[in-house]
Amino acid sequence: MQSVLSLTKEERRALVSLTRSRVSPAADVKRARLMIMLDDGLSWKSISKQLPCSPDYINRWRRRFDEDRLGGLYARHRGRAPAKNEAKLEARILAWTQNRPDDGSTHWSSRKLGKALGISHMMVARVWVKHGLRPHRLERYMASNDPKFEVKAADIIGLYLNPPSHAVVFCVDEKTAIQALDRLDPVLPLSPGRAERHGFEYCRHGTLSLYAAFNTKDGSVLGKTAARHTSAEFVAFLADIVAHQPKSKEIHVICDNLSAHKTARVKQFLADHPKVSLHYTPTYSSWLNQVELWFAKIERDVITRGIFTSVTDLKRKLMHYIRQYNKTPKPVKWTYRNPNNRITTDSNVTVH
Repeated sequence: MQSVLSLTKEERRALVSLTRSRVSPAADVKRARLMIMLDDGLSWKSISKQLPCSPDYINRWRRRFDEDRLGGLYARHRGRAPAKNEAKLEARILAWTQNRPDDGSTHWSSRKLGKALGISHMMVARVWVKHGLRPHRLERYMASNDPKFEVKAADIIGLYLNPPSHAVVFCVDEKTAIQALDRLDPVLPLSPGRAERHGFEYCRHGTLSLYAAFNTKDGSVLGKTAARHTSAEFVAFLADIVAHQPKSKEIHVICDNLSAHKTARVKQFLADHPKVSLHYTPTYSSWLNQVELWFAKIERDVITRGIFTSVTDLKRKLMHYIRQYNKTPKPVKWTYRNPNNRITTDSNVTVH
């Protein structure tokens, strides 16, 4: 049976473009191919073998194309009939979801809740998607108990957004106990279809600490390694920061509340260097310190998958990374959108 369409150039171009699409639904692509085959004069029997499809399928979509042209090639699903008392059932699903199961588990699965309510697990899944519920997910937060949280946070955010003129702002912290881990088995390199593989067993060669000062203006980093993280090492690192800046320049240092940052030795250093000011982040608020973002970067790039034959090798690779990073440093683009959006112990507000 032969049935030839008479496609215009625009219609054929649109259909060909649809058949080449990588994101269009397969059903839409199939119907576009059908119309092109009919326009090429292929028989229904030949089309049925190539697509494949039934004669009824060809007849239905040929008829719809004749009636509405390209507009007739879209499926017309009547949709799912609404269930009886659907709103009431939806409210029941939501109420059960927000309470823990009585079998001792910590959260519901769609199948477990569906079985408990005597309904389809797909019904449960649809309601969860509609209301953005994901019982299998868990997010953690840290609420600061610092009574001066707002004052300290405003001071630090002000240094980021509106730093003092003719001054430099550094975010300082130490990454402690970095392990020099060596693999006992050979590393199998990355290859097509296979990830890099490390042996399970390893050997510890010792640890060291990395001090870093992140320049908030240009993103450059001043780094130093130390065997231990003591007040003496912190003061020595502050001295290195001062040595790398002009004598007349004010230096603002943002750091956390570690006890080594508040000793008598640190206070004496600040007294001897009046151009240096320390700004402490509120308790449990390390996210306010931009150097933590850079520590996460070096953790990903060097430490997590690194192989270090000794502490000296670890130090060499860390400092090499810092030197290479400083060739093209990038500052953090700091934004603070809603000062009222803060986590408290008696609220359900989350901060992103």
